[in-house]
Amino acid sequence: MVEVGAKPETARVAIASGSIAMAPETAKEIAAGRIGKGDVLGVARLAGIQAAKRAADLIPLCHPLRITGVDVDLAVEGASVRITATVRAFDRSGVEMEALTAVSAAALTVYDMCKAIDRGMVIADIRLDEKRGGKSGTWTREATPGAVRTQVRGSRRNPAKTR
Repeated sequence: MVEVGAKPETARVAIASGSIAMAPETAKEIAAGRIGKGDVLGVARLAGIQAAKRAADLIPLCHPLRITGVDVDLAVEGASVRITATVRAFDRSGVEMEALTAVSAAALTVYDMCKAIDRGMVIADIRLDEKRGGKSGTWTREATPGAVRTQVRGSRRNPAKTR
């Protein structure tokens, strides 16, 4: 793990989002509260909160943090469920991994609760949208040129990038 002991404790915030696409009928059933396992959005919200609190247990080199707040919002939008997680802490390391973990667990919970009627659901676009605090300050996806582009180093398409 990276040593963070000498870093000052500061207020940290991270916002992540993602979605799970599904058949239109599945989305209607979720919105109407007619899924056999229960309140999909409520259970997924709780799963996201729990996951944020346990990110350091799931991700090998992630620091355990003193989280001060977690909000997980889910909304049915057309044939998908949109998920947004906001995590806050006052600590020496950022909470990006906690926010991303919250979104991931919430999406997986939606899948688990609805898989009996729709196995074709697709979890997509899990990403960091904003982070605030710490030495690097504020970063937002919209303000970062090319933020949606990714570069894979060492890929088979470009073996020269392996070093």
